[in-house]
Amino acid sequence: MGQAKLVLGVILAVIGVAFLARFSPMTVVPAGHRGVVTLFGKVDPQPLGEGLHLVNPLCNVVKIDVRVARADSEGEAASRDLQIVHTAITLNYRINPELTARLYQEVGPGFEQKVIEPAVQEAFKAVTAKYTAEELITKREDVRHNIRLLLSEKINARAVNALALDEVSITNFRFSAQFSQAIESKQEAEQLALKAQRDLERIQIEAKQRIAQAEAEAAALRVQKQEITPDLIKLREIDAQIKAIEKWNGVLPTTMAGGAVPFLGLNGGQAGR
Repeated sequence: MGQAKLVLGVILAVIGVAFLARFSPMTVVPAGHRGVVTLFGKVDPQPLGEGLHLVNPLCNVVKIDVRVARADSEGEAASRDLQIVHTAITLNYRINPELTARLYQEVGPGFEQKVIEPAVQEAFKAVTAKYTAEELITKREDVRHNIRLLLSEKINARAVNALALDEVSITNFRFSAQFSQAIESKQEAEQLALKAQRDLERIQIEAKQRIAQAEAEAAALRVQKQEITPDLIKLREIDAQIKAIEKWNGVLPTTMAGGAVPFLGLNGGQAGR
C-alpha cells in the first residue's frame, strides 16, 4: 500500500512539473531571438524581446532566431548564347526583429524553403539569361550586383519586407567541358597574339635604334670631312716631319731609298777627318 502511494506521488509530481512547464506564466527569450506569442492560433503583432517575460499561461511562445543567417543554393540556367551554366550562390540574411510576428503569421515556419530558395533560383535564371557565357565570367561583379537587386525585390515581395539581405556571393560558375575548353583555347590564342605583338614592337624599336646610330655615324663622318682642308693636311705633314727629326739619331743612311744607289762612304769619310 505504501509503495503504491509512492508511485502515485511520483506520477502526480511529474504531471505537476509538466503542467507548470507548459502553463508557466514566465518565459525566457534567448539572446539574438524574438518571441512570437500566439493564443489559440491568434498571433500577437508585438514580438517579445530578449530576456524574461510574464505571459498568459495559456499562450504559446515561438522563439525565432533574428541573427545573421547563411543560405547556400545551387542552380542551373541558360545564358543568352544558350550555354548551360551551373552556379553556387551564398547569401547572408537576417530577420527584421520588429516584423518577426508578421513574418511568422503570413509566411510561417520554414520561410527559408518557402521564400529564399525559390527567389534565388528565379533571380539567377533571370539575370543569367541577359549575359553571354563569356560575359558571366568577365562581368562577374555586374552579374552579382544584378542578382542581389532582383533577389532583394523578390524576397521583400514574398516575406512582407521582414527579411533583409546583407551580402550575396557567387562562389562558383561552371560550364560544359566543351565550352571550358573553347575558353581556354581562346585565352591561349590571345596570349600568343599579345606575345607576337610585343616581339614586333621590340624589333621595330631595335631597327629604329640602329637607323639612328647609323645616321649619327654618317653625320660625324660628314663633319670630319668638312673639317679637313689643304692647310690642315700641310700642317699635319709638317708635324709628322718634326716628329721624325726628333727621333733621328744623327747617323746618315748608307743607301738611298730602295737600296739601289749607295752613299760613297760619307760616314767613313767623316770618321777619317
